[in-house]
Amino acid sequence: MTARSMFGSFARRTSRAAGHPAAFLIALLVVVTWLLTGPLFHFSDTWQLVINTGTTIITFLMVFLIQNSQNCDSEALQLKLDELIRATQGAHLALLDIEELTDVELDRMRLLYVRLAARARERLRAGEPDTGTPEVDSPPRPPDGV
Repeated sequence: MTARSMFGSFARRTSRAAGHPAAFLIALLVVVTWLLTGPLFHFSDTWQLVINTGTTIITFLMVFLIQNSQNCDSEALQLKLDELIRATQGAHLALLDIEELTDVELDRMRLLYVRLAARARERLRAGEPDTGTPEVDSPPRPPDGV
């Protein structure tokens, strides 16, 4: 097992555990215990520093674990969508791997579907059905220098 897959496995398990109600209860118990010890430590700077440092470290580490889990989930979802597009008769295969396009290219593609939706709404207003699989126009050419 590679270090990357070990980290991914650890990140998934940790993210699942952190999202479990028991994890919330443990965190709540820690905060309540910290609050109850306030009078014992005279609400000192050190007492405050303990909770601030602990929560900062946990938050910092959890950001990376959760991001790793979200990246894996997002990639898996994208692959599933790509397979649905690939397997659908008449689907535009240009949409496969669309997440790799630049922002400008994505905006151009989005305009095609905005126009398609606008035409469908016009048909609805005219009392016509908005169902079917109309062709998508060609993407507009970007202005020079873009």
